[in-house]
Amino acid sequence: MSRRLAPRPLSYALAGLTATLAPPTTLARVQGCWGDVVGEALAGECTPVSERDGIVTVACRSAVWSQELSMMAGELAERLNRALGGPAVAELRFRVGAQP
Repeated sequence: MSRRLAPRPLSYALAGLTATLAPPTTLARVQGCWGDVVGEALAGECTPVSERDGIVTVACRSAVWSQELSMMAGELAERLNRALGGPAVAELRFRVGAQP
């Protein structure tokens, strides 16, 4: 006699699928860990929007945040690289702009 297993939650089945959907780009990897690296408060004020040759551009809600974070760029890039497991981010640039 076969034993019937209880149904699994849908989230269990989707977890494996969603992990394969994210593109393996540097920008996607940075966006994936951004909130954990910079904290919830900063993540609410700025978002990585593009990457080219290791230079990540971050859109900020205001010029004040853009200027403040520009002064922290080196430290934030180091923290991102630690989270990413290697030197993926060469530089962070902050600008005022609409967030996605």
